[in-house]
Amino acid sequence: AFVIAVAAAEGHGGRCARTEGWRRAVWRMAEARAGARADSRVMRFRPCIDLHDGRVKQIVGGTLRDDGARAPETNFETELPPSHFAAMYRRDRLPGGHVIMLGPGNDRAALDALAAYPGGMHVGGGITPENAARFLDAGASHVIVTSYVFREGALDRDRLRQLVRAVGSDRLVLDLSCREREGEYFVCTDRWQRWTELKIDESTLHELARHCDEFLVHAVDVEGKRAGMDAQLIRLLADKSPITCTYAGGARSLDDLDLAKHVGRARVDLTIGSALDIFGGSMSYLDAVSWQHAQERAPA
Repeated sequence: AFVIAVAAAEGHGGRCARTEGWRRAVWRMAEARAGARADSRVMRFRPCIDLHDGRVKQIVGGTLRDDGARAPETNFETELPPSHFAAMYRRDRLPGGHVIMLGPGNDRAALDALAAYPGGMHVGGGITPENAARFLDAGASHVIVTSYVFREGALDRDRLRQLVRAVGSDRLVLDLSCREREGEYFVCTDRWQRWTELKIDESTLHELARHCDEFLVHAVDVEGKRAGMDAQLIRLLADKSPITCTYAGGARSLDDLDLAKHVGRARVDLTIGSALDIFGGSMSYLDAVSWQHAQERAPA
């Protein structure tokens, strides 16, 4: 799997130099080692690093606003640099986590994290075709995009095509973070303040899957509240998405990893943030790491 990954990576596009091939190979090798195949994949615990004003924080979903009229509700913040957490994820063999830049002033902090785990993390927040290469060249395996591909509350397919041309669909993660309305889920953009017309259903997921490698979906209504996950959304993603999805929002204990695995039939990965003790919560990060490694050792 490693040789195939390197060969595929170094053959991609004119600007994919040997170092980029290596970074992508690291990620693909980790996926292959975990046995992530469509018929018998291993569910993954995906770590995160959320950045606000250049610092690592955990913020309650939906409380971050552009107008600055009210400070976001913060569960946790630390003086530790982002590289501290990224190096820890690298040590514990947890690829595919995400670095999210919540607003301006976070580029340097994001680059600090990426340098500590080359090829091991995705990065999102203000990503455009113009700046994506900077983060990929700095070590991101993928870029995560939401707001750029929406305009006036609707999906802008021209912008989506521009992104694919700039980075390649195999290095693009579409963030479909959403809120529930009358039993259906609609994507929310601009730091989750703006509702869009895009409904998350089988048609949407299959159309967008042609343009990206993965989906990241925050359940905005429960994000950061440690009040339980949205099992209905996890089930929807497991049933309807043809590609890998990562769900984030509301996880609060080790039992939630088992619940997500059961409800999502091991087809939906889970991000846990503010509930972890490394971010001020009560859930043991080391227990989550042990859970992940146990999944990788289990027979298919």
